[in-house]
Amino acid sequence: MNPIDIPGVMDNLQEELLASLIRLPLAALLGAALALRPRRGGTPPRQPAVVQTQIILAVVGSLIMLVVGSSLARAFGIVGAANLIRYRSKIDDPKDAVVMLCALSVGLAAGVGLYGLATIGTAFLVLCLWIIEGFEPQTRIFELGLKMGAHSQELRPKIEQVLRRFKVRYELRTSAEDEVSYMVTTPRKLQTDRVSNALMELVPAGKAAIVWDEKSKDKVPK
Repeated sequence: MNPIDIPGVMDNLQEELLASLIRLPLAALLGAALALRPRRGGTPPRQPAVVQTQIILAVVGSLIMLVVGSSLARAFGIVGAANLIRYRSKIDDPKDAVVMLCALSVGLAAGVGLYGLATIGTAFLVLCLWIIEGFEPQTRIFELGLKMGAHSQELRPKIEQVLRRFKVRYELRTSAEDEVSYMVTTPRKLQTDRVSNALMELVPAGKAAIVWDEKSKDKVPK
């Protein structure tokens, strides 16, 4: 007798590979269509990290369902493990949370013996993450405080000239008699000590205090 082919159950490596190569890219495509849908006027701008998370979540959902198949026991096990991550882990970036789910899903696939699925799933998730993280802005945000004594106001044009020379975008936040501060956006690879040295040269004898306070992109005051 020929064995009965139960829907949702992968009996061999060939079935695992075929299901992975069809379902994971399809999930990524559909997730991207939802995450990158046209934005209606008046709606708030979408955060890149959230868009990336939505795309990867679609892939993770597909991978988890491939692992579960028709096994109720596996389904309960995944729910328990996901709740453990949710309540025990403190994560600020939503993309980091979904990468934890990625690790969970491929670990489950390996643990139940779906070795081909675990391998293809890992490779495809790494590829997806590599592609979407390439669209992240390669910048850092700082609050730059400068105390240059009584000459702070007079030096403002020269300070801003130095910032432009290093391709630093700036917005004046505080302007006092002996202090100025800016919210600045720098190229990620820029070494702030080079900018600080150039700014120190503006003050006689280098008597100045310069503070770079890096800000998380989602906590920058508007």
